[in-house]
Amino acid sequence: MRTSLRDKAVAVCNAKIAKKGDTVGLSFYAFFANRNDDPELLMEAAEWWIKTHQLDHFEKAVKIRDMIISGV
Repeated sequence: MRTSLRDKAVAVCNAKIAKKGDTVGLSFYAFFANRNDDPELLMEAAEWWIKTHQLDHFEKAVKIRDMIISGV
């Protein structure tokens, strides 16, 4: 996952956690605006989420943040 996506994903996870608590869930779509203005980046996130890690559609933001930070 490219650095810009990692940074954005961690920031989104941190914002969701700060707003709704440690149990808040999200999908990789949370890292993007409602319009698909960067399909390559969206596919990169989808591949990391679905193909590489076989995650469910919704996962805990804390789990995703920690996975990204640890470089998994």
